Amino acid sequence: MSRKEIILEAATFLFSSKGYTDTTMSEVSQLTGVAGSTIFYHFKNKEELFLHILKGLKDDILAEYNKHLTKMEFHSGLSMVDQAIRFYFELVGIMEERFLLLHRHYPYQLAEVNPVCRGYLEDIYNCFIDIFEQAILRGQSDRSIAVVPARKNAFLILSMVDGLVRFKTNNLYDISPLFDELLHSCKRMLQSGPPSIRERCL
Repeated sequence: MSRKEIILEAATFLFSSKGYTDTTMSEVSQLTGVAGSTIFYHFKNKEELFLHILKGLKDDILAEYNKHLTKMEFHSGLSMVDQAIRFYFELVGIMEERFLLLHRHYPYQLAEVNPVCRGYLEDIYNCFIDIFEQAILRGQSDRSIAVVPARKNAFLILSMVDGLVRFKTNNLYDISPLFDELLHSCKRMLQSGPPSIRERCL
């Protein structure tokens, strides 16, 4: 592992466990044993270090999904949705620290004033939305999924999945009993189609 990778790993741990604001560059230096001057050679300040971690997360998510696609066989778009949801949870297990960092308030606070940070966050979430949307569109082609707005339903699935993940990363609830119900709920939503006019009026 290179010094740059060691710095990124340590900073990810500190940012996720302590938060961005409460982490200092001197702590990164102490944890890694890398001199402060070397850290500043690679990253000019703490914000640049943080942004580099976000970019790495985006790149790794895409790489993991591409690996996932080569291993899986999908019999229908609906089964592709099922596998995409499972992939999300598996990814959280692989990248738990970085998802904890992603679920902290600071990235979104920084995104309000830093367009680069906003772009990375949008790229990360758009990656998952695109994955779900691709599966929904395939399901509509093979008729395993009803005619529903694909992008909108991809957003809804991500919201449900990520909501459960946030409970998990914050150790608030044991979400494992809800996993199967989440899968069934998403499938029911996609197979039932949009509500009728009468249902919308109720």
